[in-house]
Amino acid sequence: MSEAPANGGLRLGLAMWANPDWRGSLYSPYAASSEALPEYAAVFSCVEGNTTFYSGAPREKVVAGWAAQAPAHFRFCFKLPAALTHEARLAGVEARLDDFLQRLAPLHDRLGPTMIQLPRDFGADELPHLAQLLKRWPQQLPCAVEVRDSEFFHKGSAERDLNALLISRHVDRVMLDTRALFATPAGDDARLQQAQREKPRRPLHVISTGKQPLVRFIGHFDDAINQQRFTPWIERLALWIEQGKTPVLFVHTPDNRQAPLLARAFYKRLGERIALPPLTPFAGEQQASLF
Repeated sequence: MSEAPANGGLRLGLAMWANPDWRGSLYSPYAASSEALPEYAAVFSCVEGNTTFYSGAPREKVVAGWAAQAPAHFRFCFKLPAALTHEARLAGVEARLDDFLQRLAPLHDRLGPTMIQLPRDFGADELPHLAQLLKRWPQQLPCAVEVRDSEFFHKGSAERDLNALLISRHVDRVMLDTRALFATPAGDDARLQQAQREKPRRPLHVISTGKQPLVRFIGHFDDAINQQRFTPWIERLALWIEQGKTPVLFVHTPDNRQAPLLARAFYKRLGERIALPPLTPFAGEQQASLF
């Protein structure tokens, strides 16, 4: 896990790698599903692994396939299954945690921070469960914690206790930036309505409690809003890189159709502030240029 990320000191990725809407842009026009991960990993250096949140640990054959397709520099940032975080609320999950991490063993050299996304009502009184889980977490595997309960955003004792726990365990706190998403009312736009229902509206607290500060930027359909909300991140991401940290930036849009283009635009702007290697051209655009 010592390789530098393909995107310099930044790991850049999206919410998924398999999306048929990206054929003809990020992917070749007629790319098969088996080609999605290699073409995705040629451009981006990490990905959110949301399927594990809903479906649990993937089958061994599936993991082996991912291991065969993903290059050495690539990082999977899976989410801990909801069965552990939302149903069991991290209580008594030791055996299931061990099984989940063991199932991912073929990818242990390509795991970015595994995200522990907690329920919206997982508050300070349940922090001992999180502390117990982090105590058991293998030190060689990075992880990050995303809290959503409002008491962790008031800068009071609950938030201080949370941050102290994460710092003591060298665990990053996920920064969910939904400012762009909620910048306007959804109106009659069903896609924006759904995105605003699904994502919590919480204050953004910018903090790095570990070595891989993780930002999930949830964008809007209006590109001007996205660009405006991203501007403050340019200096912050550059600062973390200059400090020797490896920030992780995941870019979403309400339906994720334009997420690859938005991520590329953000990367270009960051590259104007701090030296970054160029992104590989999108496979679909390369093929289109031949004609």
